Parts: sequence; C-alpha cells; structure tokens
Amino acid sequence: METTIYKQDGKSAGSFKLPEEIFGVSWNSDVVNQVINSLRMSARGHTQHTKNRSEVSGGGKKPWQQKGLGKARHGSSRSPIWVKGGVSLGPRNDKNTDRKVNKKMKAKAVNMMLSKKFKNGEVLFVEKMSFDAPKTVEAKKVLVSLAGIKGYEKLATKKVNALYLALPAKNKNVEKSFNNIGSVTVEELRNINPLVLAQYKYVVITSPADSLMALTPKK
Repeated sequence: METTIYKQDGKSAGSFKLPEEIFGVSWNSDVVNQVINSLRMSARGHTQHTKNRSEVSGGGKKPWQQKGLGKARHGSSRSPIWVKGGVSLGPRNDKNTDRKVNKKMKAKAVNMMLSKKFKNGEVLFVEKMSFDAPKTVEAKKVLVSLAGIKGYEKLATKKVNALYLALPAKNKNVEKSFNNIGSVTVEELRNINPLVLAQYKYVVITSPADSLMALTPKK
C-alpha cells in the first residue's frame, strides 16, 4: 500500500509505503462506537450539583403533629415534595462516569478510523514541517499550499475543526505558528485518539516514517 507524500509547499516529494496494520484495517462500527462513547463519558465534567434531603438545611422538627389536624402526615420539611426541600435523583458532581477502555481496543479503533479516513481521502502525508521562527503568516501559507492538492481544498477555508496536524515530536515553532488558527490543532501523533479523529475533517501526518512508529503495534 503506497501513497503520495508531499512537501509543505504542496509539491510532491515521491511515494511512501504505508503499514497495512494501521491503514489497511477493516471497519467495525461497534468497536469504534464503544470506544468513543467510553472516552466521552470519562471526559465528562460534572459541574451541576443538587442537594438531597440529608444536605439541605432545616427540617429537624416535625412540621405538625401526626394526627388530628386533617392534614397529610409529614416528618420533615426537607422532603423532596416540599418547596426548598431536597432534590430527588438530581444531578450530582460526585457521580462517577469513568469508563475503562482497553489499550488494545483503543489502538484498534484509532487504526480503523485512520484506515477509513485514508480511504475517504482525508489523510495527507507531509515529508517535513518546519519553520525558522513562529509566524502565523507562514502557517497560513502552508495551509493554502496544501489546499491546492486535489481533495484537500477545504483545508484553508473550513472555519472549525479542519485539520489535526500530527508531528513525530514537539516542535515549538510549528505549534506557535498554528496557535492563532482556530481550525487547526497541532499535537504529537502518539497522542491521537478516536475523539480527535471523529472531530477533525483532515489529518496531516508529518515525517510519517518517524511519526507512525508510535502507532505501530509492538510484537
């Protein structure tokens, strides 16, 4: 399995052989869906919080006597059916929604999504990405150049979640150059996950020979 590799100016730099274990994986929607849902649940933040009847103030005294007044019996004004009483089954910030995701299953889901994106023409390989100094102008030039490649025209025009730029290692000049472009996220390829692949339209992998080593299964 071979694909074209490009320079950051959008010109072809030859071909590159892709590993079958990453870009030749058959699609399984059940696995991908399970991993994505688990990651979303684990990342969920609980900010809303309601007090139950044991946490609201007051209500220590019985509102009125049990019998003789013709009223319904009540033991405490903290009951959920009272105004300013506790809330029954309300949102809690101490709720645990963490879901365990098996490492091999997560890696398989990543490979499945990369394989599907590659088949759909949404994965681009760049020989090298580098800047002499952090400059947003230079980063925009790169986007325009890559958008000149057939099938990737939206790279420069899509306003949100256009591009996930994957590097083999940290590069401050590249990261800072793209920092002011809201539709682009720059990270090391080893940090990629199914949530990212579901969010961004395109994935650009730089220095693929080095970057893909982080995704290659260890034997």
